[in-house]
Amino acid sequence: MIVILRDWVAAVWARLRQPWADRHAFDELEFVIVDVETTGWSPEDAGITEIGAVRMSGGQIRAEFSTLVNPGRAIPPDIEELTGISDAMVASAPPAGQALASFLAFAQDAVLTAHNAPFDVSFLAAAGASSSLPGPGGPLFDAVVLDTVALARRLLATGGLAADDVPNCKLSTLAGYFGAPPGPQHRALADARATAIVLAGLLEMFSARRVRTVTGLLAEQEYALAELREAARVASEEASGDHRDRAGEGRRGPHPGNGGDHRADPAGFRGVLGDRRVRPGGPGPGAGS
Repeated sequence: MIVILRDWVAAVWARLRQPWADRHAFDELEFVIVDVETTGWSPEDAGITEIGAVRMSGGQIRAEFSTLVNPGRAIPPDIEELTGISDAMVASAPPAGQALASFLAFAQDAVLTAHNAPFDVSFLAAAGASSSLPGPGGPLFDAVVLDTVALARRLLATGGLAADDVPNCKLSTLAGYFGAPPGPQHRALADARATAIVLAGLLEMFSARRVRTVTGLLAEQEYALAELREAARVASEEASGDHRDRAGEGRRGPHPGNGGDHRADPAGFRGVLGDRRVRPGGPGPGAGS
């Protein structure tokens, strides 16, 4: 039974990679927007408590997925207070591997998207690895993954979004700008719904700029990430000569949640695709919503 499950998940994961997706226009594709809630900041020492996702096409949500997850460890009191997810709620929930398999079935044949994608993807990858499931435990970033933080930063940098209207790239800020209805924050499905509305708005803005394929989006995303890497390099050089804790840098935010300001944290620069060290501190990716 275990072998059958692993083979099935591997087949589903292969379909997620979709080499054809980057050549199609937005309106020809389906997007799956995912969000995870966790017990902490890093997949090395924390686990998933909830996975929420929506499937979107044509700017409309077509289906939803939500499951609590047993993280196999206690939920810290501050995280329980923030998310409302308690040990009692996840006691009978499926373990991470089983929940991940269900999510992959929901997400097949779609372009994976998240707000501050490295955080969510790194936890999904860790869940796959700890469960000995192929694909997610390996090169997860081989899949097409869009990051609404990076895409929004690109529009801010190029004038598509005005800094007066969008002072940062936190999920709450972007969701308010694009008209997402108020909802609970730090619950996976609610945050996935909000991110879907943000993505729909971003796709419209990029389409107006004649960026109308995933290939084009990934190029714009890479520009934003390159700027982040350069900012991280500069900040690292500055930090190496001055180890004092400057105001607003290197401090842990209130939650490993949906931040997005992406300013440099001298302890390590998070939120960049390909860097598994994600969301350790505010006012960077851990600054909350």
